[in-house]
Amino acid sequence: MTSDTNHQKFALTTPLYYVNDVPHTGSAYTTMIADVIARWKRLEGYSVLFITGTDEHGQKIERTASSKGLDPQTHCDQIVTSFESLWHKLDIQYDRFSRTTAARHHAIVNEFFQKVWDKGDIYLAQQQGWYCVACEEFKEERELIENHHCPIHTNLKVEWRDEENYFFRLSQYQEKLEHLYANAPNFIGPESRRNEVLNFVKQGLQDFSISRINVEWGFPIPNDPKHTIYVWFDALLAYITALLEPNQEPTLENALSNWWPINLHLIGKDILRFHAVYWPAMLMSAGYSLPKQVFGHGFLTKNGQKMGKSLGNTLDPFDLVQRYGSDAVRYYFLKEIELGKDGDFNETRFVNIVNADLANDLGNLLNRTLGMVKKYCQSKGPQIKGSNLAPDHPLKIIGLELGDKVTQGYSALRFSQVCEEILNLIRASNKFIDESAPWSLFKQGQQAEVEQVLYAVLESVRLAAYLLSPIIPNLSTKIYRQLSFSVDFNHLNQIQEVANFAIHSQWGQLSTNLELSQPEPIFTKLELPLDDS
Repeated sequence: MTSDTNHQKFALTTPLYYVNDVPHTGSAYTTMIADVIARWKRLEGYSVLFITGTDEHGQKIERTASSKGLDPQTHCDQIVTSFESLWHKLDIQYDRFSRTTAARHHAIVNEFFQKVWDKGDIYLAQQQGWYCVACEEFKEERELIENHHCPIHTNLKVEWRDEENYFFRLSQYQEKLEHLYANAPNFIGPESRRNEVLNFVKQGLQDFSISRINVEWGFPIPNDPKHTIYVWFDALLAYITALLEPNQEPTLENALSNWWPINLHLIGKDILRFHAVYWPAMLMSAGYSLPKQVFGHGFLTKNGQKMGKSLGNTLDPFDLVQRYGSDAVRYYFLKEIELGKDGDFNETRFVNIVNADLANDLGNLLNRTLGMVKKYCQSKGPQIKGSNLAPDHPLKIIGLELGDKVTQGYSALRFSQVCEEILNLIRASNKFIDESAPWSLFKQGQQAEVEQVLYAVLESVRLAAYLLSPIIPNLSTKIYRQLSFSVDFNHLNQIQEVANFAIHSQWGQLSTNLELSQPEPIFTKLELPLDDS
């Protein structure tokens, strides 16, 4: 992920999720990651535009709505509500929610289509091939598995299509795309996804159809309304629509005037081709600059198995956050899954990891230290500053380097590394307080030494809370409040108060003479359900 510190804007997107069904854990995973990135950039002082939303057209939705006895728009409205509800429960703080059924999006799609048409990059021809309705995509014979089943939706057979479609001249952009990948090596991340795209493009790009017939649920081709614009040609443009201010006239010029180009498209690897090949080619055709980066993360499994309704092993994100809380869910998925690789969810491991890191290491450390402040300092914060501690103080050494290490981790999207670096300070603090034994120092009348120990530990907890706040905002807020700060890390206006990152990310910022509150547990240990096997 790149950032231009001279231009303090950062725009990022999740995919626009397909509303065939309610959100699943994979969608939640992507959106949690995007939210963490957005929160981090805000802490760094950037003006951030975080876009999410829904892709609502296509034959799959048309059929699903019909099977439920609903018109497509009613179906979409119902599913969209479930996305908005889950994002709220997970403390996702998006700025724009883009829907492809919006009237202003229709205007953007028509204008963009006309630009590409005028360029001569759209033509009418016959399309023959195997089509997966679930993917909304034609498949090559070599991609199919046994009995003409889709390689992604393995329980579904593809359908043979022989119809007239409008095509986009993707083949014309082979050389330009190869030039892009060579000259902007960070355009696709991580490296494994970049290699996938390079190998795909190297085989030779074919023009792809951008219309469907006999599909009513979608925008009609402006000059040939019996054709409907292909769902992907439509949906990708909703990233641009989302850039419009609420009262702006929906034109491409207005939409692209402020936040474009987008800094980061965060997606699952299954839709990499659309974002890393089709999308830049479309933008080249229309004459627009390209996004800075497309990052494709891996898939999630459960107990080592691919998740699916047919296997009966889906993981309900609503149930997960209801039982365990948003911070626990966010923490596990950000820490335990290396972004870009496939990752596994195991409930026992989830509970054990979260309890060990957040309840035991972090929560107990704060609670016991505040208890000692109450007992040995009459609940007044230690009367020293970070600068009073010796340069070779073990926690100070770790703390002074931590801000830079964590910044590097967040910037490289290495969230596992971020969590481990911060936990290193917390674990060192637990070890330090045990070895320093402030209870013994107090009995010996060494009050100054007691306060040095307590200050070093409390400041380490404060710094950890600040640096972890993009991942566990509620827990970080509780820690800050117990240290007499009024900031709420879920309140954007209050975030600006602590967005002076150069100061707050440095060890040694805890004030002296604080009136510290009554210590209370900040994180209740999680428990597995009784019927867990």
